[in-house]
Order: sequence, then structure tokens, then C-alpha cells
Amino acid sequence: MSWITNSLRSSLDTWNGKMNEMWQIVSQSPQEFRGGGIWNVIENINGAMQAIGLALLVLFFVVGIAKQFGNFAEVKKPEHAFKLFIRFVLAKAVVTYGMELMLAIFKIGQGIVQSIISATGISGGNSSWLPNEIATAVDNAGFFDSIPLGAVAILGGLFITVMSFIMILTVYGRFFKLYLYTAIAPIPLSSFAGQGTEQIGRSFIKSYIGVCLEGAIIVISCVIFTMFASTAPSINTGDDAITMVWKYLGELLFNMLVLVGTIRMSDRIVKEMMGL
Repeated sequence: MSWITNSLRSSLDTWNGKMNEMWQIVSQSPQEFRGGGIWNVIENINGAMQAIGLALLVLFFVVGIAKQFGNFAEVKKPEHAFKLFIRFVLAKAVVTYGMELMLAIFKIGQGIVQSIISATGISGGNSSWLPNEIATAVDNAGFFDSIPLGAVAILGGLFITVMSFIMILTVYGRFFKLYLYTAIAPIPLSSFAGQGTEQIGRSFIKSYIGVCLEGAIIVISCVIFTMFASTAPSINTGDDAITMVWKYLGELLFNMLVLVGTIRMSDRIVKEMMGL
């Protein structure tokens, strides 16, 4: 029954296509993604947010002084005044050059991703295929056997297709988070101006580092899946077609489910590893 094998191969082609697309996305920078048009908009938003960030910078600075010192006379002391001046200058530099800071952090995370890809030599996802033994057994199946085979093929293909889209949506979601963090960066970074509010800026930087490191977790997960999937499945040609298809799809779907689950939890894994 060629339509059954074609259905299974079509689902696997969809999965492999999304895997290859995912590899391309995780190896791209925000400036390269979608031709850079989105990044230009994000730069404009970041520039607009800088004015608000600088206004908040002064507010956080004044609030920090009020909380840190009991009266204005203490602020006049040279050592205190110098510390406050240094804090204000550094906080203003962080807000003004926040875009450069975000890109520097991203480049470090991207360097980790590229190192993993170079070390493994894997840069694609064409690892899932329908073995010829199973295709031959399915094509030679009789009419009555084709009914359960068709049901299995439809359900298995649907499950593979759904998981492939969930996987690629998660990877796209990571890029959306990178854009969101970069666009709004001046506002949380302005909190460094006040001693009582600097924790906001630290949490922001830590969270952004976590988003950047999600790419490394995604790549490692894909490498592990590719190694599992590239191993030829154990096929007993003495089994009937339905048993062969069940065993093959069961093993393949389990590996796919583990991969998609790991990618979905990549943010949580990074936070647990780094204590973020």
C-alpha cells in the first residue's frame, strides 16, 4: 500500500525539515534572522526606550540616595559623593550602551553553540527515515492488513507532525524572547542607578543570559536525538507488517517526545544548571 508508506515518509520529511530549520535558527544572530528586518524595528524600540530609561535612571538614583542616607549632609562627604558619582556614571553607561551589552552576551552564548556544533560535526536533522524493510512489508500487505496499518500511519504521522511544529515554535519563541529582552532593556537596566533597585537589573541580566544559553541546551538535545535516530532500528523481518510498524514508530516517537520535551524545558534546565 504505497499511500501508507508515502504518508509515513511525508511525516518524516516534515520532521526532518523542521529539524533543519531549527538548526539554521539556533545558529543565526538576531541581526540575521528573517533578513534583519525585525532587528531594525527592535533597535528603534530600544532607542525610544533609552529616553524613558534615562528618566528612570535619575528617579532610581534619587530614591537610592534617600534610602541609603539619613540626611543630605552625609551625601556631601567626599567618599560618599564619589561612590554615588561612580554608580551614576556606570548606570548611565549601562543604559546608553545597553544594546552593545546585550549583543556581547548573545555572542558569548552563540559562541558556545558554534563550539558544540563544531565539536560534534552535526549541523542538520536528516536522521529520521522509513527503513526499506518496513516499506516493503507495508507495500506487500493485504487488504485487511492495510486497514490497521493505515490507522497507525495516520495517527503516527499526525503525532510526528504535531511534535515537529511544537518543537519549531519553541525555538521561534526563544528568538521572540531575545527580541523582547533587547527592546525593553533600557528600562530594567536603569535600576542599577539605585542601591535598593539594582536587584531588578541583575535579575534582568541573569534571565537574558539564561535565554542565550537555551540555544546550547537545544543544540545538545538535537545532537543526542540525532545519534539515537541515526542508529538503525532493530527490525525482525519475520514479524508481520503491523508489528514492524508499531515497533518502529514506538521507538521513534519516544525519542521525538523526549527531544521535544527537553527543548520545551530548555529554559527551566538552564535556570537549574546556573542557579538563575
